[in-house]
Amino acid sequence: MLAAVATSALLASGLVAGTALGAAAAPTAIGGHGQSTFAPGHYIVTLVDAAAATYTGGTNGFTPTRPSKGKQLNAKSRSVENYSHYLKAQQKDVAASVGARIDYSYTLTLNGFSATLSTKQAVALSMNKDVASIVPDELQHVTAVPSTTFLGLDGPSGVWASLGGVGNAGAGVVVGMLDTGIAPENPSFAGDSLGTAAGADPYLDGSTITFAKGDGNTFTGTCQTGVQFTAADCSTKIVGARYFVNGFGAGNIGGTDLGEYLSPRDGDGHGSHTSSTAAGNPDVAASINGVSFGTITGVAPAAKIAAYKVCWTGQDPTVTTDDGCATSDLVAAIDAAVSDGVDVINFSIGGGAAQTTVSATDQAFLGAAAAGVFVSASAGNDGPASSTLDNASPWITTVAASTIPSYEATATLGDGQAMAGASVTLDMTPGAPPLEGDLVLASAVALSGAVNANLCFADTLDPALAAGKIVVCERGLNDRVAKSAEVARVGGIGMILINVVAGSTDLDNHSVPTIHLDVQFHDALMAYAATAGATVSMAAGNSTGIEPATPQVAGFSSRGPVLADGSDILKPDITAPGVAIIADGANAEGGDPTFQFLSGTSMAAPHITGLAALYLGKSPNASPSEIKSAMMTSAYNTLDSAGKPVTNPFVQGAGHVDPTKYFEPGLLYLNDVGDWLSYIQGIGYDVGADPIDPSNLNLASIAIGALTAPETITRTVTATQAGTFTAAASIPGIDVVVSPSTLSFASPGDTASFSVTFSRTNAPLDKFATGALTWTSGSTVVRSPIAVQPVTIVAPAEASGTGLTGSVDVTVTPGGDGVIPLSTTGLTPGTLQRDPTNTVKDHSGSGETGDSFQYTVKVAKGTVLARFDLNSIDDTADLDLTVYELDSKGTPIAGWQSASGSADERVDLYSPDAAKYLVYVDVYSANPATAFDLTTFSVLPGGSPLTLDPSELSGQAGVQTTYTASWSKLKASTSYLGLVYYGDSGASTVVSVATGQRKLPVTVN
Repeated sequence: MLAAVATSALLASGLVAGTALGAAAAPTAIGGHGQSTFAPGHYIVTLVDAAAATYTGGTNGFTPTRPSKGKQLNAKSRSVENYSHYLKAQQKDVAASVGARIDYSYTLTLNGFSATLSTKQAVALSMNKDVASIVPDELQHVTAVPSTTFLGLDGPSGVWASLGGVGNAGAGVVVGMLDTGIAPENPSFAGDSLGTAAGADPYLDGSTITFAKGDGNTFTGTCQTGVQFTAADCSTKIVGARYFVNGFGAGNIGGTDLGEYLSPRDGDGHGSHTSSTAAGNPDVAASINGVSFGTITGVAPAAKIAAYKVCWTGQDPTVTTDDGCATSDLVAAIDAAVSDGVDVINFSIGGGAAQTTVSATDQAFLGAAAAGVFVSASAGNDGPASSTLDNASPWITTVAASTIPSYEATATLGDGQAMAGASVTLDMTPGAPPLEGDLVLASAVALSGAVNANLCFADTLDPALAAGKIVVCERGLNDRVAKSAEVARVGGIGMILINVVAGSTDLDNHSVPTIHLDVQFHDALMAYAATAGATVSMAAGNSTGIEPATPQVAGFSSRGPVLADGSDILKPDITAPGVAIIADGANAEGGDPTFQFLSGTSMAAPHITGLAALYLGKSPNASPSEIKSAMMTSAYNTLDSAGKPVTNPFVQGAGHVDPTKYFEPGLLYLNDVGDWLSYIQGIGYDVGADPIDPSNLNLASIAIGALTAPETITRTVTATQAGTFTAAASIPGIDVVVSPSTLSFASPGDTASFSVTFSRTNAPLDKFATGALTWTSGSTVVRSPIAVQPVTIVAPAEASGTGLTGSVDVTVTPGGDGVIPLSTTGLTPGTLQRDPTNTVKDHSGSGETGDSFQYTVKVAKGTVLARFDLNSIDDTADLDLTVYELDSKGTPIAGWQSASGSADERVDLYSPDAAKYLVYVDVYSANPATAFDLTTFSVLPGGSPLTLDPSELSGQAGVQTTYTASWSKLKASTSYLGLVYYGDSGASTVVSVATGQRKLPVTVN
């Protein structure tokens, strides 16, 4: 695959000059993960004008629609409806220009539409100046003692009691759940029948449900009927139920035999689980396979639920790759949720490690946050590896998953060793006898030649050897429950599931009695089970006397740092319970309600969603940033397996949420849409805002992705209580100075600003150093996590020189004291492409408005940088450059575009595939016709000598130093390109040399 960076706008780049999230001088593709395909398919097309949630005026005839501070967007207001009609008309014109049919139209959180496009239509739209971005529709995926007790919500002195009881906890708030749907029969979602006239609250009029919210606004939802879902399934609890399937494709979903329904009904169970966790009714009796697990209650039991089904089960039950959630459906649901008037959105969905903080869903959530809607999103389940986190934009709250006290059982080995783990499948009746039997390794009872038998893959175990035995199966590759199913198939009577690396221990509903042990027991268990005559006794309860420390961040929980956009945003934001959470499952119409234990950051996010609903129930006009800040600064550290505090913010964010403290945080770090747009401008996208250093976004955390010289960051806080706060900050290897070190507030609502200066002392280079900043006033502690990465060097992206013999000085800033060796590829000559029309001898082409020119360029194997450089002779013209990679059949398989409003364009591809590339130069506007040069480079190691003096840098941290790159005896009238590397830091500088205007030979083919 190609690692691509276009120095102007890429095909999938959004963030164009103007007031919208659109494209120009973009460092990476918005939502395109740095590379966009041009194959026919479904796309999301974003237009230049601002969406209603962020529109501040400027279009003749339309008044601003962005809500004022502390207010939600009123999608039913005349100004919003008028502006939305304008945007829809504009979208229709753009789609009609290429003959495309709009599937979804987005106007509130995003200005754009989704459509199925041919390659030709996609390319044409990418060149339309009204289009900010065009990105392929992607398939994302769900990410999966009661937690409410652990959080301190219940009991006479709990949070619910302080809010007036469970009947008032979240009252007047509507929670929007973007997920797999909802099972309306479950008691967690029971409600009264809806009235049918105004006066009832909520009431149903046709398919529309109206509910007067606690903030004085009105929720207007839809009860959309479908397979096994009628209007009677909506109630005073479920005030909205809709489904979105155009992007996924109704023809691609599984049937009812696979538990899928073309309706809001939940066929998977994930959506019902998250919804009941966030806002399920109180004291619902939960049982699994006849075993009672007491009662469960949602975090905000008085809140209403609006279900937006966006995730679907595919037609092949043997794979999960055809299950998921199409981005176009997600954006449509976000737009609809804001239009309906939800207060909080839960997004337990992800697509892998974030490649950008401004993807299509990120942009839609910016619009939602601008409309006053709090968004809680799962961090992802790809831990414990670093930089695996998804949902990284700063205007949402990204949630890691932690453990809570859980159901346990003990495996006592025949040699006396006792090991406690997770289990709900042993007989939990008090005094019940243990399950006893011979203990064997799966690999010892495998069929001859079986692959992955140690993992208990299907059809790998031998019934003749495994029958009547308790089998040890290692975790990995196949589903956990599939392992116990294989043990059951061969007549095994029990299973011990053992982790091979640190991870969660899960309460699955296994086919045979099972205990799930963590990795610390692996070696001892495997060694004993391999001995002749090994036995085990398995009994419910933990008899070891060693209770696991809680909360621990789960091994599967995705980690930071976020590599996208400079690593200046610290994620995750917060941690919440997400391991072995019992909540609702799915059921068919008329079927019995079900419950299930699930683990995942999917389970953590709805805890934060529910807590946001509680906060809004008490403070209806609180902004998303207020709620996020209150949760973060009042959080506490999680624990490791030894019970020691964890301080790594890339694991836990600010720490574990503490609902007993977040209503009175002391200080708030507030930010809104203007700040977010300035952040986006600061990371290199043109949204018409004043840029800020991304590290200066006023968040309740601080991150600096590249520190060389001392750097000062500023923050502004708003008090929720009077008092004097004193600062303390510490990061190992980094000197931290807070100024002023005390802040005094006469009354709530007062604001003050402070600065924090970071200077490296002895922290390792090219690694993040972490710590915290606290402000303390009496018993109130306001804590912010910090992450700073001192780097080996900060170097310019490019340096240019001229002449057959010459030099260029390059100034860099080392991040530490010491020697940095320099190396180079040498200089590779470029190729001035010939005019394909054979009419221009001295340039690559000449044309007037509307003309298009095509070139084929071969990129050699081992190329470290391929550059396609377009230079117009007339600098007032507007040319566009598009590059396609071709497969062996000549079919475009990937592409990039530089299409700003300037005359010159460039596309750079780092470490590109060796292949043929098709290049288009389009004359968007020229008056009169303009000639142009297209020069292409395939930089390979070993080019013409590029001498570096000195050959190594002996620098001081934060002090600029200069070296000279020189060359001699280059060919006349030729352009050259090379790279300079700085040790093994990963940094590089492109050196370009022009030896004069190069002309093509007089003879043309």
